[in-house]
Amino acid sequence: MLQFSNITIREASLEELLWVHSRIPEFPGRASGDFYADRLRHRLYLALVAERDGELLGFKVGYQSETPDTFYSWMGGVRPEFRKHGVADGLADYQEAWARKKGFKSVFFKTRNRFPAMICFGLSRGFRIIGVLPKGGVEDYRVVMSKEL
Repeated sequence: MLQFSNITIREASLEELLWVHSRIPEFPGRASGDFYADRLRHRLYLALVAERDGELLGFKVGYQSETPDTFYSWMGGVRPEFRKHGVADGLADYQEAWARKKGFKSVFFKTRNRFPAMICFGLSRGFRIIGVLPKGGVEDYRVVMSKEL
């Protein structure tokens, strides 16, 4: 558990992930428990929430990728009313420290071209763009970002 500015970062339950996920407007539709359970089954993973005074503010989920020493920061978000208050940085700091402690050498994530704030967030944290994967229209191209731990 990590605390900063009255915000606590801790490991999350599946129900907590789903609750926060459903409140991130960039995520279309509702995620099911199976959506998360199927992806995380049989993998080393970390699921986090950020909370203040019992209210969930954001979440971050990642797992060991196909490359054993690389951690994939798969899914995350901060509720709009709590953005720009360090919540995403707190979640990322916790995740990266955990991954380093577990022996991972690098971390990567994918975002979409339509989310420039996420691309800027990655760049501000030392990530570099290592690839662009065309999918759908140009706004849906996946931007792959990575950094050494």
